[in-house]
Amino acid sequence: MELRKALENRFGAHRVKWIQNPLHNEQELILLFLELDVPVTVVVTATLSDYKMPVLEKWVGREFNEIYFCLPTYWDFEDYSNPNFSWVYSWIYKLERFVRDKNTWYGPGHTIPTGNPEVPISNLMKQEYFMFMDPILLQKELSPVNISDKTVQFLSIVPIFGDELDFKMGKGTHKFIRKFIQRNNDEKLNDFRSSILNTRMKFF
Repeated sequence: MELRKALENRFGAHRVKWIQNPLHNEQELILLFLELDVPVTVVVTATLSDYKMPVLEKWVGREFNEIYFCLPTYWDFEDYSNPNFSWVYSWIYKLERFVRDKNTWYGPGHTIPTGNPEVPISNLMKQEYFMFMDPILLQKELSPVNISDKTVQFLSIVPIFGDELDFKMGKGTHKFIRKFIQRNNDEKLNDFRSSILNTRMKFF
């Protein structure tokens, strides 16, 4: 409830909607309707920050997080029967459950495969991994929120390709993100995005 009020204060109550995950009713989500140069809809976990993540020493101060998908204007977020759109609800549930159930943590640069073996996210979204990043497009809008005695950070969930994961693992997270941004990418989902690499070379 405190998080909701903080977001309503930041954006206005008319831009904040609290919902149950339409595919997993036990999960609470927040929808943010943000009017940027091009409007976006943001699907954010609502209570993940109730869980204190057991972060490494270098990440102390980032124990409380909410994770989000940033949806473009063409994304029909209410078409729950279309797997090309509804997968965001399945995956935001899986990703929250995983970090809680495993008593682990997420931080910028962490990656999660879609399965074993990895499969494309949907018929349109061909990426096989998710990577957590600090906000890029929404750096200002989703800056940390201070509620009670804790600071809540927001981590975007960004689909990436297998060769991009190889590049990140070989060259490092910072170089990957710099190249990702240089190619005019951010956390907004894009079914039409191609790999930031020119070839399928491996980077070990």
